[in-house]
Amino acid sequence: MMVYLDGKGKAHPVKAVSGWKKRRAHILTNMQQVTGMMPDRGRRVPLDVQVEEEVRLERFTRKKITFAAEKDDRVPAYLFIPHDLKGKAAGMLCLHQTTKIGKGEPAGVGGLPNLHYAQELAEMGYVTLAPDYPNYGDYQIDVYARGYVSATMKGVWNHMRAVDLLQSLPEVDGERIGCIGHSLGGHNSLYVATFDERIRVVVTSCGFNSFFKYYGGDLTGWSHKGYMPRIAEVYGKDPARMPFDFTEIIGAMAPRAVFINAPQKDSNFLTGVDDCVEAAKPVYALFKASDKLAIVHPDCGHDFPPEVREAAYRFVDRVMQKGR
Repeated sequence: MMVYLDGKGKAHPVKAVSGWKKRRAHILTNMQQVTGMMPDRGRRVPLDVQVEEEVRLERFTRKKITFAAEKDDRVPAYLFIPHDLKGKAAGMLCLHQTTKIGKGEPAGVGGLPNLHYAQELAEMGYVTLAPDYPNYGDYQIDVYARGYVSATMKGVWNHMRAVDLLQSLPEVDGERIGCIGHSLGGHNSLYVATFDERIRVVVTSCGFNSFFKYYGGDLTGWSHKGYMPRIAEVYGKDPARMPFDFTEIIGAMAPRAVFINAPQKDSNFLTGVDDCVEAAKPVYALFKASDKLAIVHPDCGHDFPPEVREAAYRFVDRVMQKGR
């Protein structure tokens, strides 16, 4: 982790922040060998937010919207605006798990009560935005016909555009943006924050593992068209051949704040999570930001229970300087 290569391929130990910045740039380059390249800024179009439904509830107004992620591509989302805001609010991007209703679950209109975090954060005074991931909820799209080589990178692009949307709102302080997600949303939160440094804090619940310890190193689950087909096509689903791992992703987040929920009985995302955190700790120490990396191991399965959400929300509040 704490080594970077110079222009001649010679390895150097990372001893300062300047060295880590070089290492981080290499991590992003390596990720894009699997996800495909980040689209250039020329793909951006006006957001052209359109409201399809607006419901005023006790503590917030919930809007069902679509926004333009790129030409001829509109992303459905739920947008929550709290009532009686005193000044500009922090904004939270809220990413859903693998569920047919997509954005509807974090928005609280269906799904599991423990995953209604877009609604809960809005009740706390955050402006929240919950978009659909490609081919979930109301969002059907062939990302490969559009030139992407992974749904993961299309997700990153859409979620960066969602940050654009949050920053465009008069109710939002564009310097205070965070991201939260569970499972599919847990790793998508990390992916977008790795590429988009406007995101100050990430809450990732049941969202990642080291590739070597993911189902004994069998990366089949990461290699289908909903994620990154190159994992199979180019790297043979072999962790040893992969050009990046979540160890690097967590490190690349430094010095920004990351809260990790890794339940003890989660058969999918537990055993290698601590390995990733341990690998990232020297990076956070380099930035004198060790307190910005937090992990909890509740006694439950693949879940985001109330007491863990409460701890995560307190963590986000501290980063956003919003005491509770």
